[in-house]
Amino acid sequence: MADEIHVPELGESVADATVGRWLKQEGDAVSAGDALVELETDKINFEVEAEHDGVLESIAKAEGDTVTVGEVIGTLGEGNGSAPQQEAEEEASGEEEAAGEQPEPEAEAEQESQSAAEETNGHREDGGGRASPSVRKLAEEYGVQLAEVSGSGSGGRITREDVERLIRQQGATSAPEKPAEPEQDGKAQQPAPQPAAQNGRADLEERVRVSRRRQTIAQRLVESQQTAAMLTTFNEVDMSAVMALRKRRKESFQERTGARLGFMSFFAKAAIGALKAYPKVNAELQGNELVLKHYYDLGVAVSTDEGLVVPVVRDADRKSFAEIEGGIADLAVKAREGKLKLEDLTGGTFTITNGGIFGSLLSTPILTMPQVAILGMHKIQERPMVVDGEVQVRPMMYLALSYDHRVIDGAEAVGFLVRIKELIEDPESLLLEG
Repeated sequence: MADEIHVPELGESVADATVGRWLKQEGDAVSAGDALVELETDKINFEVEAEHDGVLESIAKAEGDTVTVGEVIGTLGEGNGSAPQQEAEEEASGEEEAAGEQPEPEAEAEQESQSAAEETNGHREDGGGRASPSVRKLAEEYGVQLAEVSGSGSGGRITREDVERLIRQQGATSAPEKPAEPEQDGKAQQPAPQPAAQNGRADLEERVRVSRRRQTIAQRLVESQQTAAMLTTFNEVDMSAVMALRKRRKESFQERTGARLGFMSFFAKAAIGALKAYPKVNAELQGNELVLKHYYDLGVAVSTDEGLVVPVVRDADRKSFAEIEGGIADLAVKAREGKLKLEDLTGGTFTITNGGIFGSLLSTPILTMPQVAILGMHKIQERPMVVDGEVQVRPMMYLALSYDHRVIDGAEAVGFLVRIKELIEDPESLLLEG
């Protein structure tokens, strides 16, 4: 008896997901705990695991489909996954026997009836019986005949990779054009013009499905731009003192704590000091009320292959430099390995993003709603600066503060950045602020 595979609980405020990719195909043997399918949400990805040993009997939802909590996405039956192989062997045996025998005339009708029955049971000449619904859907979209595809899966099953390989060989980019519609009012309906890229350029294009997370990131960025009265103010900070301190202490710091001493802990501490001096920057606008938050959960932007995520360092004001550095490093590893949990991504009060690691000299970061401000760090670059009447070469960094002007006035934003500048240029004061 087959057991249904349901979409599990996805977390607070997450009601649906997108089927990212099936890690097993119909007919594959699975063991308890094996990952069957990856579901994408706007925050993280989930893997649905097999609850017991058996065979993946059917796939009800194809890659790219939207599914809700509790919905059936497939069935898991008992067995060892050998059924497709046995079927293939039986078919091969039948073909060998048929090769040595000529059917009697009166048996032709019976054979035709048997062929129809086999097609009904999934042994179809067009190859459809050897492919999962998601693979058949892909083949239909690109006009690929499954009968032309050699299956590399168990028992000769056609996998997604088999279809994609044939698509690349044929240079297909979409399903075949539909024939012209019947004449209406004496005029034939002409097919819609095809994109110019199909005129000899099809082999130079690649279509990649946009992940659920990337779609959500795009949606939220647009919402942020449309909702907040966003403005950015800039300043620059001399990194000489922090760089000198880091150079003197980084080896002993790592030996003592096991954490690498980077620049993020300095800016986290400086941001906390500035947030205490300007509490509106650590607030949230809810209707006609401003919620001032007297705790400091710092979001740290991390770049991954699927897009930007912002995991949160909780109670950063209560953490040491080593705890902040270790926390950021752990979150970054989890983000890049796709192991972040929902609680790692929710509830931040203020965000820091460092475009300097990619070489950015200046940028205007976009707010992470419902936060009202975000600090942008940038590349450290040596520039000539006038110090005490003399021109000196100093390692300088531009800072950018994007903020919601509905909550924060320009004077407060400038004062906030100046306070960060003062704390970074005198890093010993960070101990007092902490």
